[in-house]
Amino acid sequence: NDLVGGVPVAITYCPLCNTGIAFRRPTIDGKLLDFGTSGKLYRSNLVMYDRQTQSLWPQALGEAVIGSLTGTKLRLVPVQMVSWGDWKAEHPDGGVLSRDTGASRPYGENPYGGYDTPNSSPFAFGGAAIDPRLPPKARVVGVQVGDDVEAFPYEALSARGLGGWSSVTDRLGGQDVVVFWKDGTVSAVDAPVIADSRDVGSTGVFDPTVGDRTLTFRATAGGIVDEQTGSTWDIFGRAASGPMAGEALRPIISTESFWFDWAAFHPDTRIFGTDG
Repeated sequence: NDLVGGVPVAITYCPLCNTGIAFRRPTIDGKLLDFGTSGKLYRSNLVMYDRQTQSLWPQALGEAVIGSLTGTKLRLVPVQMVSWGDWKAEHPDGGVLSRDTGASRPYGENPYGGYDTPNSSPFAFGGAAIDPRLPPKARVVGVQVGDDVEAFPYEALSARGLGGWSSVTDRLGGQDVVVFWKDGTVSAVDAPVIADSRDVGSTGVFDPTVGDRTLTFRATAGGIVDEQTGSTWDIFGRAASGPMAGEALRPIISTESFWFDWAAFHPDTRIFGTDG
């Protein structure tokens, strides 16, 4: 729970589903909510609770399902899971959550060693059927625009890449979207020491429109380049060089997730590269 730019937010991560999701913290009946981890799971997904009413909120839903706030929905904040190196290069003066918490914790170690195996079964999924269209722990970035839902598998993104970069475009709910993928980010739930984990890459999902111009993008050995101006763009959707340097694409709300989790909470999802 924190304030970022004066906005109260809750930053949440579920290692069992590989979902990092951020929400705006609402004020209800004059009280600003703050959230904790309940220790409960729903379809293997983190269940949060708010300390003001003790209502329970599955992270993947962002909605209270038990308690006095049942039916209340949280507003999503766009976030990405990227490498520390990429984040620091883009935000050299940014704040960082301290490890000096007063508690003895093995930060940098993974208590779920070997969990990130694509064909392995998720923990505590509750016996529900897993959508067989992809391996249970295939990595996807899921996007929903209105009622239109699509998953972009990391494997499909990387296969279209060049020099460790990839860019694909699609249309959801009447909205053009561009998905960037970049290598260089390791899994948090692979090796016992996170720094030793395999490279899985990171993603960013954006509106490709800048002003009155819709850009098209391609991957090059030096990064993502737009066809219209030849500017180079980073994983955060910002033009790093070229005629559009300093411009930024509008982020589209997305969720990086294991497939089993995204499909469980979005059963009507399409899959980029396989569905029409």
